[in-house]
Amino acid sequence: MTCTYLTIKEEISNVAIIKEVYDNENAHETFEYELERALESECSLIIIEPSKLGDETSRWIAVGNCLHKTAALSGLAAIATGLIWGDQPYICGPLGFTSVISCGLYTVSWQFDPCCQYQVETDTSKLPHVELLAVLGPSSPTFLVRKDDTRRRILHTTITLVALGISAWRVYQAFK
Repeated sequence: MTCTYLTIKEEISNVAIIKEVYDNENAHETFEYELERALESECSLIIIEPSKLGDETSRWIAVGNCLHKTAALSGLAAIATGLIWGDQPYICGPLGFTSVISCGLYTVSWQFDPCCQYQVETDTSKLPHVELLAVLGPSSPTFLVRKDDTRRRILHTTITLVALGISAWRVYQAFK
């Protein structure tokens, strides 16, 4: 699928619109196929009109965000508690373990999914082309905006590795 190129104020935008048109009994599968093609085409903005597909996609993105935040925050907590309370590995150990598990789940099940490059945008004033909303009509679509998540992945992986190192060292010291 090539993204629909719309000219708005003399600017060419890489936008895909998944219209809610029920023209056959397999419409939902068609919507899913169109979404996959738009994700693989790396469109900068994807507008999903079918509410069921939009909700499913939003929840999937929320799962990835939760895994990322859990890995980063538990890793930071493990690092802090490992440095502050070095004699109490039962605090930093589980936090480091949680960070490793969350980062591992993200890496295995989420990192290579094309959806991880997108975030749900609920504030329509932040959309690249607010003028596009007039074309959509009365529906309340889901907006996916492509964002580079390389720094985010490097950040939570680095935090997790440091947390693992500190946690393992503190547990080793306690049982030595």
